Amino acid sequence: MAENLVIVESPAKAKTIKKYLGRDFEVLASYGHVRDLVPKEGAVDTDHGYAMKYQVLEKNERHVAAIARALGKSKALYLATDPDREGEAIAWHLKEILDSRGTLDGKDVHRVVFYEITRNAIREAVGQPRGLSMELVNAQQARRALDYLVGFNLSPLLWKKVRRGLSAGRVQSPALRMICEREEEIAAFVAQEYWTIEGEGAHGGQAFPLKLLEYRGEKVEQFSFTNETAAREAENSLRAAAGATATTPGTLRVLAIDRKQRRRNPAPPFTTSTLQQEAARKLGFNARRTMRLAQQLYEGQDIGEGSVGLITYMRTDSVSLAAEAIQEIRAVAARLYGAHEVAEEPRIYKTKSKNAQEAHEAIRPTSAAITPADVEGKIDDDLYRLYALIWKRAVASQMSHAVFDTVAVDLLAGSEGPQRHLLRANGSTLVKPGYIAVYQEGSDDAKADDADHVLPPLQEGDSVSLTQLAASQHFTEPPPRYSEASLVKALEEHGIGRPSTYATIISTLQDREYVEMDNRRFVPTDIGKIVNRFLTHHFHRYVEYGFTAAMEDELDAVSRGEEEWTTPLEKFWKPFIHQVDRIERTVTREQVAQARELGKDPATGKPITVRMGRFGPFVQIGTKDDEEKPRFAGLRPGQKMDAITLADAMELFKLPRTLGETAEGETIIANVGRFGPYVKYGSKYASLKEDDPYTVTLERAREVIRLKKEADANRLIQDFPDAGIQVLNGRYGPYITDKKKNAKIPKDREPKSLTLEECRAMLAAAPERGARFGRFRRGQRAAGATAAAAAAASSPGGDGAQAAAASSAAAPRKGAKKKAPSPDAKPPAAANQRPAGGARARSKASAHAGRNPRRRAKVAPRKTAAGKTRAKTSGVSPGRARGVK
Repeated sequence: MAENLVIVESPAKAKTIKKYLGRDFEVLASYGHVRDLVPKEGAVDTDHGYAMKYQVLEKNERHVAAIARALGKSKALYLATDPDREGEAIAWHLKEILDSRGTLDGKDVHRVVFYEITRNAIREAVGQPRGLSMELVNAQQARRALDYLVGFNLSPLLWKKVRRGLSAGRVQSPALRMICEREEEIAAFVAQEYWTIEGEGAHGGQAFPLKLLEYRGEKVEQFSFTNETAAREAENSLRAAAGATATTPGTLRVLAIDRKQRRRNPAPPFTTSTLQQEAARKLGFNARRTMRLAQQLYEGQDIGEGSVGLITYMRTDSVSLAAEAIQEIRAVAARLYGAHEVAEEPRIYKTKSKNAQEAHEAIRPTSAAITPADVEGKIDDDLYRLYALIWKRAVASQMSHAVFDTVAVDLLAGSEGPQRHLLRANGSTLVKPGYIAVYQEGSDDAKADDADHVLPPLQEGDSVSLTQLAASQHFTEPPPRYSEASLVKALEEHGIGRPSTYATIISTLQDREYVEMDNRRFVPTDIGKIVNRFLTHHFHRYVEYGFTAAMEDELDAVSRGEEEWTTPLEKFWKPFIHQVDRIERTVTREQVAQARELGKDPATGKPITVRMGRFGPFVQIGTKDDEEKPRFAGLRPGQKMDAITLADAMELFKLPRTLGETAEGETIIANVGRFGPYVKYGSKYASLKEDDPYTVTLERAREVIRLKKEADANRLIQDFPDAGIQVLNGRYGPYITDKKKNAKIPKDREPKSLTLEECRAMLAAAPERGARFGRFRRGQRAAGATAAAAAAASSPGGDGAQAAAASSAAAPRKGAKKKAPSPDAKPPAAANQRPAGGARARSKASAHAGRNPRRRAKVAPRKTAAGKTRAKTSGVSPGRARGVK
């Protein structure tokens, strides 16, 4: 057995490192976090110094046991988890577990970090071990406790005041606020009209664009011409001054020429944030995809000589490069592009982050000599594209500046004087490409550069033909919605979160259905707006950008050893929990629902309102105080609470629609239920997966019913109606059910031959149905929801945003009184009947009519027991995902 045991987080990384270290070292993976807060209230004891109660994660117990067994045969333990706070915390947790089990007795324990997975880097790191950094461990614990306390208390409040299945988080919520505020800016924006006057000049047979610079001696601004009358008057004046007619061009005289040389320097190598931004702009990758691919490049790819790490560690705030890396990059650049294109002196980039010592280096190729061409065709295309982006950015960062010759030519229309008219032509020529030959940084919402033209040779006094002149109408535009790249940039500028957490912040907002993507831009949903208004109104301090950034700074101070880890918790906890308790007592669901009156019902004169309910946005005729029960109708897909009109609302009340009868004389009704659109025939239901209940025809409804009857006939194998037991064909094969339990049928038994007694015996031995299918046992699910919320809220790296995902039917917090459900909590009138097929038949088109948390979970990324996101793509390391915010 090897004398040295090395522990990393990912099995993919373990395999590569084992190859480099040889037979004296055994390398095992922890598979991410090994220990987490206990999944119940009191995991963070706020009354006793914020003591944290941990337990080994069930999913990783077998990996911990394997590590303990291997350690028993080794002399030394090398903790080689990732080189950041979470990696340091995992190493500490593992050491604590092994120490408590007595397996560390007489063993040497070392901490090593691998910033790149290459032979030399691995051997050098193992040769220079250090001790655990408790400053980094404490910073991670403080963040962990904060996120747990926020999620465990704020998310259940949202469940009670807004809707079950929601979540709030210390970092997630300010990000949502940012998106919602941008949408409010867009909604409030009033477009302004303005006109520009542009033309075309010609000299020596070459045409070039012109812009009006001065009119009647005054500089032309954006709003110099705000209507067509003024613009046309200016256009005619210019034509007359230049002597232009309908058939002949006018004449301009060159008044002044301004020539300059402009230099543009390359961007620094990638940090986590800038990599996510550029991958979004240039490759169309979202932040999660970028980080998943970067993880694979870091852990190692086989390019012909075994697995090798292609890039350095991808979670970093630093833009600095090691001296050896700079030297190699400059040599490669000189070989490929010529020595004259390399910067005269090495470019040294300095990091603004106070915690750059954690990050070590920027993201770069482990060897610049491995060019994109060397790996093309040997690794997946997405990996190749991301590697090429990283390689080009790193190499370009050490190349010479680009040089442009720029020229601005002022041309006079008519005579010189206080009432003169000037037009300007701008030109730019790339003289020396420098780094642009390799890479040019992208930008968000960039406007075309009107100076990127080559002008003909001109001298002062030359005549230029005015061949065209036109006035054009424009309107000011609202600020653009956030893209992934611009949102990441804004979060970083505000100091909200840390770059390694941005991917999970964004995915959480999408998973909770707080935002949607429209043309790759974030648009807040109705429920996202409701949650944001609730938080900004009642918890403004905690979603304020400055507060979140200040909290991050305090955690950074803890990581540097400048502050005790409990200090930020003490400042935060008491004011926060007092606010939670006050809002719970004083704010009602009706206040949070933010009902908006649309008008009066023409038939009854009752008010028609739109509001948010437990199952989504809906319109309501009447109030809960009326003698008659109010009528409800869910909004259709694409309809928004802020935009719906009275006419739109009245259309929604056309359901249920009576279409006709089946051949057997059963009445057919089309409607929308809690789980989506359906047709009802007699006492049975058939889901409308592709059809619109507002427009579905009788013929189509009969076809849907026929298919449903055929499916039901094929589903039923045996029926014991007196005993309430059936043998059915299910998605995963035949099974027995009595509506309380499901029993799997052994493969060697023929389902049709089962007797009633055999069915009863199998059901008696089967587990309770509610343990697997929570929607049938809401009471039991609700009873354990608080513990489940604790487990989710305390997921490693989380900010409490995952708490709501643990249970969509959470029990109320202690001391909360049970109240009868209010009308806004009821499903719409169209949803009073539950269609057969339930959630399984629910179509995407019905999403706005009623949400189903269990169904929603199926499209979300798969979660581990610790609440960590796991990618489903084959070949992805099961190592830890970061910073669930």
